[in-house]
Amino acid sequence: MALSLMGAKSSASSGRPAREDPYNDAAILRPRPLDDDRTNILIVDDRPDKLLALQAVLEELGQNIIVAQSGAEALKCMLEYDFAVILLDVNMPGMDGLETASFIRKRQKTAHTPIIFVTAYADEMHTARGYSLGAVDYILAPVVPDVLRSKVRVFVQLHRMTQQMQRQAAERVALAREQAARAAAEESIERFSFLARLSEVLDQSLDLKVRTKAFARLGVPFLADMVGLVLVDDRGRVRQTDLAWPNPWQPSEPSHAELESILSSPYAQVIQRVLTDGRAEALGLLESGEPTLIVRKHDRPDPESLTIGFVAGAAAACPLRARGRTQGVMLLAFKAGRRFDASDFSFCNDVAGRVAVLLDNALLYERVRDADGRKDEFLAMLGHELRNPMAPIRYAVHILRKPNVEQPKRAWGLDVIERQVGQLSRLVDDLLDVSRITRGKIELKLKPVALEKVVSTAVETCQPLIESLKHHLTIRVAPEPLWVHGDHARLTQVVANLLTNAAKYTEPGGRIALEVDREGTEARIRVRDSGIGILPENIDKIFELFAQVDRKVDRAQGGLGIGLTLVQRLIRLHGGSIEVFSAGSGKGAEFVVRLPSVAAGPAEQERDSATVATPSAGAMSVLVVDDNVDSAQTMVASLRLEGFTAEVAFDGEAAIRLAAAIRPDVVLLDIGLPGMSGFEVAHALRALSATKDALLVALSGYGQADDRQRSREAGMDHHLTKPVDPAALHSLFASLRIARDRSLPE
Repeated sequence: MALSLMGAKSSASSGRPAREDPYNDAAILRPRPLDDDRTNILIVDDRPDKLLALQAVLEELGQNIIVAQSGAEALKCMLEYDFAVILLDVNMPGMDGLETASFIRKRQKTAHTPIIFVTAYADEMHTARGYSLGAVDYILAPVVPDVLRSKVRVFVQLHRMTQQMQRQAAERVALAREQAARAAAEESIERFSFLARLSEVLDQSLDLKVRTKAFARLGVPFLADMVGLVLVDDRGRVRQTDLAWPNPWQPSEPSHAELESILSSPYAQVIQRVLTDGRAEALGLLESGEPTLIVRKHDRPDPESLTIGFVAGAAAACPLRARGRTQGVMLLAFKAGRRFDASDFSFCNDVAGRVAVLLDNALLYERVRDADGRKDEFLAMLGHELRNPMAPIRYAVHILRKPNVEQPKRAWGLDVIERQVGQLSRLVDDLLDVSRITRGKIELKLKPVALEKVVSTAVETCQPLIESLKHHLTIRVAPEPLWVHGDHARLTQVVANLLTNAAKYTEPGGRIALEVDREGTEARIRVRDSGIGILPENIDKIFELFAQVDRKVDRAQGGLGIGLTLVQRLIRLHGGSIEVFSAGSGKGAEFVVRLPSVAAGPAEQERDSATVATPSAGAMSVLVVDDNVDSAQTMVASLRLEGFTAEVAFDGEAAIRLAAAIRPDVVLLDIGLPGMSGFEVAHALRALSATKDALLVALSGYGQADDRQRSREAGMDHHLTKPVDPAALHSLFASLRIARDRSLPE
């Protein structure tokens, strides 16, 4: 089968004399369709008779024969068809055969197509140039048909073999791609099923330990031959480890020490890097020769341990990140020979992200559960602590009610009531302080403070408790003055709380040491005791709200578990730090406070209230306004005993009417009145001519800066916090009396 792509041309244009030939151009130019199952052969010659002759010789091969009458037509054919061999005439007008061969070789697709030059004359120069252009043979005209067919047949067979191999290779590639796509689809389904199973298994419990163990066991062997989780606390210390590996290696329940031994050597270094950088790592071969994963199982009856191990071929460590924090590491190890590629690494990193969220949910639940438990314990302890003072107060009142009570008994009863009320006031103050600090409402009165005076006041406060328990207290204060920039009252509260804590948790007759010295640029306060000590797992919880190191009945020494919380937060507000140390149960504890020291400040000018003479009450009149009948009447009775003229009103409207009638010098006004509030009453009193110049004193359970500001805006002169200290109230009246005496004309 032959196909001619030659254009029709006259004999004149060919440069040859016209010939009468039965095989004219029309026979050559007649196109015939190509058979796709046959191989293409290209014949290039400018003479139609030679084309017909060569075509006739090669017809017996049964292949597609394409003819071209010039080099340009041959190049066009090369663009459209692939050829097993090209028969190329050397001597053609225009672009000769050698030049045509040169263009054929420059094209990548046809650079290796076999070329056989057909020529009537070939000297050594032409032959050398032809072979340099990639010619495989030279055939001299006239050709020998059998020789030509034999040579062309070889190239046809080679071409067909090449095409067959290419088809087979393409089929293998297509099959491989199909298999890879099927495997990828199956892998995607398996991974999706694993993720669904992961959520299902981990959602069965909100307990953190249950979730970590469940994941570790679920991950083997799908994720790796060994799956481990290492969780850390806020300080980066290991708080929990769980590992799993295939049966029959899996021990029933490895101990914490055994798990610690697993995470050694190269694993520990990898874990530390991932925790620090927060980025996953894929590792190649680890050290071989010695097992890199060693598990010791100690449940055999004999004392010898069973050691199991395998050499890991590869490993990966992925960070467990949730809410912007790396909470641990997922560790994977693979036995030698197991595949672990980039896709697996990416999937494991994605699994780590999902696991981190699920574990973080369990961690949050654990914290909420612990906080709820501490809240319940606190409420129980609060009830206990509030009932404790009430019992002696009730008994003291019962005794005082009896007729003809002797003076010593009366004095004793009054002392009991005063002490217990003071205890109740301290409990309430501690609760309010925690609330204020938590809400950022605490107000420090900062100035240079001498720590020597702070220690002296704190020891004086705690001395009765320490003496009642027969503790031996030693105090050592640096000889040079130590000054800090702080609030004297709050720092005294800090030291007193630490001493009280040491006294409560030290057996009677124990030792307590208080030391104050300088450490570099900081002032250091150390409180040590020989008490019950602190277990290692409780060290980090000691400053948590409502936490106590021991809540057993025989250790119930009082307190709400908020004293140390107050200490820590007050110290932080002063720009300092506090640490706690203990060697364990029964070995005592040590608290170390560090505060920035400052240069020596001016001597604190304190007035001794005892040296200020209280002027006579004279005819000063006071109006008490409070809806709490007992509170109002006891305050009125106390004022009358002091010589004041005192009256009482239990609501706002009655207070306004009574004030207009008696024209009081002082109005003690409760803020939380029913109906008309204390602020509204104050506005009304300022509008009355009878009370526009009276001293208005607000009484409230709230005493923060914004509470005092509201009182000032309502026209109040002073703001006192309940329960009002009688000494503070008398001091206020004394100041008022002095001011009035000075304003009187001589």
